[in-house]
Amino acid sequence: MAELTDDILDLFIIGGGINGVGIARDAAGRGLRVALCEQGDLGQATSSASSKLIHGGIRYLEQYEFRLVRESLTEREIFLHLAPHLVRPLRFVMPHTPKLRPLWQIRLGLFLYDHLGRRSSLPGSGRVDLARDIPQCPLKREYTTGFYYWDCAVDDSRLVIMTAMDARRHGAEIYPRTRCIRARRRPDDRWTVQFQEEDGDIHSRHARVLINATGPWANQVLEQVIGRKPTEKIRLVQGSHLVVPQLYSGRDAYIFQNPDRRIVFAIPFIDEFTLIGTTETEYAGEPADVRITPEERDYLFATVNRYFLKQISKQDMVWSYSGVRPLYGDESGAASELSRDYHLELDAAEGASLLTVYGGKITTHRAMAESIIHKLADRINLAKGDWTAGQPLPGGDVPDGDMKGYLDQIRRRYPWLDEALLQHYVHSYGTLSESLLGDSSSVSDLGRHFGAGLYEREVDYLCKNEWARSCDDILWRRTKLGIKVRPEEVKGLGHWLEVHPIR
Repeated sequence: MAELTDDILDLFIIGGGINGVGIARDAAGRGLRVALCEQGDLGQATSSASSKLIHGGIRYLEQYEFRLVRESLTEREIFLHLAPHLVRPLRFVMPHTPKLRPLWQIRLGLFLYDHLGRRSSLPGSGRVDLARDIPQCPLKREYTTGFYYWDCAVDDSRLVIMTAMDARRHGAEIYPRTRCIRARRRPDDRWTVQFQEEDGDIHSRHARVLINATGPWANQVLEQVIGRKPTEKIRLVQGSHLVVPQLYSGRDAYIFQNPDRRIVFAIPFIDEFTLIGTTETEYAGEPADVRITPEERDYLFATVNRYFLKQISKQDMVWSYSGVRPLYGDESGAASELSRDYHLELDAAEGASLLTVYGGKITTHRAMAESIIHKLADRINLAKGDWTAGQPLPGGDVPDGDMKGYLDQIRRRYPWLDEALLQHYVHSYGTLSESLLGDSSSVSDLGRHFGAGLYEREVDYLCKNEWARSCDDILWRRTKLGIKVRPEEVKGLGHWLEVHPIR
């Protein structure tokens, strides 16, 4: 076992999902010495299995979670400016079903949604005549009246990567595919943390504060790695999504009410598909093994078929994914009633501080990280105040946040680029797309084509800059091209990764 350095870290973070990398970014940007380890790829679990939204959570109003909704709406506005390449405005249309929620309740909810948080970039909500106001309305004719409001779509796994890149840019050490195997308090109010790389090498570091940001593994890590009995309860709730060929034209998303009072989204996805989700069912297995169940699949199909003219069945499903949400709370009540807010448990009774993160949302991860730093302020030396709300993520420094204008700029610089490829690069990498493309002057300069618009230059960029190592890293997290490539193309990419060392 070897110590990587004699330096004492301010923070050692276990967990490379959105919460972990968000904490690393905030802390490193304040001048703190930070290291983070993640047992798999960054954002591999819950953080890449979301509904891919930056949203206030309109249904949380029914649970009187006004603080959470207000914070989420504020963060929605912030992320439109921090990452305009990854976060885009999206209108949601909700057909009205009188038996489920009365008109006055929906109007009140939308009024609160418009006014609880600061809103300057998105339009307000309104009522819509479905047949008259929506061209080629895809809904059954029995639905005549609806409402609309605005939220944002996001590429969740790319948001994780961009946040980790910014943490690294500010000096954080990021170790993906590295398992934390043991952490113990020392008599001098420090932690000794041991972690093991994929090749089996074991290293150790010392840190003043240990942060457990492992999501559904939080209590497991407390017991098996830290040697501490958990005092807080979490419930593991499975959420599943499925993807089908495009169900309708147009750019709107739809939000559907169900008789069980849950809601399901239908969201445009990668131009040619529709994303449908999510479910909420109790989960008792290993979080890494979660898969969509036949019951969840049928539930989502039934919801969509209740509203859309076009009917679908399991033969239409081209992809599904599932994640486990670690929701803070006891075993009473339905899973859908549990709060999506985060809960922070700070244990400093024995000297060196341990902070465990429970729950939380992708939308509020930045605010949560800021709260953690404030909570730890008397234990660490801060060289800088709050900063993350005003500093764009990598690739997000688009002039005036004008994505349309920036797309035009890249079209002029690379006129030979196919429009679909141009959109993919700019909306995935923002201003970093120029680093990826460099001085290329033709498609041939992009190197080997692996299929679905994935070229060697992009693969090389992802391996060198974004910690990508496997086909899944590239096809399902750094890009979503896995849904388009053929099996033989995946095999070709895998062979290329085997014979080309990371450069």
